Amino acid sequence: MAAPRWSMLGFWILGNGQGLGSLFILVSKPFCSAAAASDPLNAQRLAEKLRAQKQEQVTKKEPVSTNPVQRRVQELVRYTRQLQRVHPNVLAKALTRGILHQDKNLVVINKPYGLPVHGGPGVQLCISDVLPILAKMLHGRKAEPLHLCHRLDKETTGVMVLAWDKDMAHQVQELFRIRQVVKKYWAITVRVPIPSAGVVDIPIVEKEAQGQQQHHKMTLSPSYRMEDGKMVKMRSSRNAQVAVTQYRVLSSTLSSALMELHPITGVKHQLRVHLSFGLDCPVLGDHKYSDWNRLAPQKLSVGTLKKLGLEQSKARYIPLHLHARQLILPALGSRKEELNLVCKPPHFFVRSLRRLGLEMPNQDQSKNSEHSEDHGSTPASGSTVKTMEAPRHLGAQ
Repeated sequence: MAAPRWSMLGFWILGNGQGLGSLFILVSKPFCSAAAASDPLNAQRLAEKLRAQKQEQVTKKEPVSTNPVQRRVQELVRYTRQLQRVHPNVLAKALTRGILHQDKNLVVINKPYGLPVHGGPGVQLCISDVLPILAKMLHGRKAEPLHLCHRLDKETTGVMVLAWDKDMAHQVQELFRIRQVVKKYWAITVRVPIPSAGVVDIPIVEKEAQGQQQHHKMTLSPSYRMEDGKMVKMRSSRNAQVAVTQYRVLSSTLSSALMELHPITGVKHQLRVHLSFGLDCPVLGDHKYSDWNRLAPQKLSVGTLKKLGLEQSKARYIPLHLHARQLILPALGSRKEELNLVCKPPHFFVRSLRRLGLEMPNQDQSKNSEHSEDHGSTPASGSTVKTMEAPRHLGAQ
C-alpha cells in the first residue's frame, strides 16, 4: 500500500518576534516521507517544516503595492483570511499565547477575528475543533477537552471563557443566563448617536428581508410608534425577544465614534441591531446590518473612506469593529472574589481609531470608569483585574 502523502494549499504562519504573519502558497509536495508517515506530526515539527518551506519561497512573496489604497486592501485581505487555512495545531498554539487568565476551573482566551465558535456549513475550522488540542497543550496528553461557556460572533474579537469540566461550564452558563456577568464591548461606529449616552430598550425579532436576495436578519420589534404626534402601542410579535443595551460615547468626530456598549440582555446580534436600526450608527465593517433590504458592502462617506485609505469598491474588506473588551465574573466555586477580565482591542481596531481621529481612553481613565459604573467610585476590595493586549501575531497590520 502506498505511503500517505500530505499536502497543504495555504497556511498562515506565526511570524517573528515582531508579531507579523506571512501568507504564502505551498505547492503539492510530499509532506512527509514513507518512513515518517506513521509518526504523527506534532506542532513543533509542523512549524519547523513550514518555516523551512517559507525560507525556500522568500523570493516568491506577494509584491507590496506602491499604491496606498491597494496596499491597505492587501492588509485587510490578509487579516480576514489568516485563520481560515491554518492547521488546528498551529491555531491552538496561537490561542495559548493569547490566554488572559487560567486557573483550575477556567481558561479565558482572546478570541481572534474571523474564527467561528461552532462548526456549520462552509466552516473549515472553529474554536470547538481545537479545544481538545488546546487542553493537551495546557495540561498534558491525558487532559480532557475544554468546554465552551458562552459564544461570540465569528467577526467579534475579545474575551471568551472556557471551563475545564462540564459542571463548571454549566455554572458559568447559568451566570450568563441570569445576567450576573457584566459584559462590556467597544465598537467603532459610522456616525455618532444622539444622545451620546443612554439605554436602547427595544425588542428584537428575526424576519425575512425582501430584497434582491431573500435573507433573514434580526430587526427591531418596537412596542410603540409615533402616529400624528402621539405614542401608539403596537401589537408585539410573539417571537420578539426583550433586548436592552446601555451605551455611551467614549470619543467622537463629526462622522464616527468609539462607543462602549453594555448589553443587559443577550439576544442574537443585539448590539449590531440596536446600533444600526435603533441609533442609526452601524458598526464599522457591519456589511449585514448597515442596510435592511440589501446584502452588500457597507456604504461609507467619501471623508470616512479617505481617512481609512480605501475606495468604496474595496469597502467589503473592512472587518467588523466590535470587540468584547471586558467581562466581570462573580465569585464562583473556590474563588472568593470576582474576576475582572479586560482585553485590549486588536491591532486593526486601534489602527482604524487612529485613521479616523478617535481617541482611546487611557488605561487609568478606563479603569476608573469601569469601577465607578459597576462598584462605586473606587475599586472594590477583593477584586481581581486581568488585562492583556491582543496578540499582534494574529493579524497585525
